[in-house]
Amino acid sequence: MKDDIRNEGVWEEIDRNRDFMKCPDFNLVMPNSDQEKKLPQPPLSNETKGNVILLSADFDEVLSQNLYTSLLDDRRSARVYDKTEPLLQNQLAFLLWSTQGIQEIRGRNYATFRPVPSGGARHAFETYFIARNVEGLEAGIYHYLPLEHIGEKKVAIEFIGEVTNHQQLVTEMLVGQEWASHAPVVFFYSCVAYRAEWRYNVFAHRVVLIDVGHVGQNLMLSATAMGLGSCCIAAYDQNICDKTIGLDGYEEYVVYVCTVGKIR
Repeated sequence: MKDDIRNEGVWEEIDRNRDFMKCPDFNLVMPNSDQEKKLPQPPLSNETKGNVILLSADFDEVLSQNLYTSLLDDRRSARVYDKTEPLLQNQLAFLLWSTQGIQEIRGRNYATFRPVPSGGARHAFETYFIARNVEGLEAGIYHYLPLEHIGEKKVAIEFIGEVTNHQQLVTEMLVGQEWASHAPVVFFYSCVAYRAEWRYNVFAHRVVLIDVGHVGQNLMLSATAMGLGSCCIAAYDQNICDKTIGLDGYEEYVVYVCTVGKIR
């Protein structure tokens, strides 16, 4: 099959990527990790830089589907959204909490329990979103603050900056997928690489890619539970996404995108 349509150079790269997915020497790398060397642990979440905005977290009011088998049966990728229907604040809050909310902190700030699993409880992600039409929020870029108001009926976010020409910007960020710009909110999940590297060394990145799938599935099922549509996206312009959100592209960078909105 290799000789059918691929040239030799492409197959060399394919072979490297296939090897990347495997774990032949996981146990040999762990003793060399920074955690084993007793080096300081990275923070559990990025620090707050702007003014904190609190959203209502009364989730009982927004859930329209609680039967798990129905959620699995109903979940489909949706790319056509109602352009006029806003996302409610408590809908946004539920999406944020159910994907990266913190339920409990264990040890001396060693690990967090969240609604999604993560290898070694490292949870190497930060959640950003571009709001186009969210109840009570100015259109712009926001950052979720999971360490704020843990255990309370509140979800905290911070405003990062305004967005001009929203449709053009989102379309460019998502390499020409104009349909995504019609969603009331577009989520961008970044990876803070050292959170996972501290524990898993060179195998951290494979673990992170598994974990981000957990995040995306929770978001899609949560959207379905509220009668909303969603679509997870892997095709995006790395440089434009990182620059727009304000990431350095090395220590932290976008790894996943998802749209959510009312299906038209």
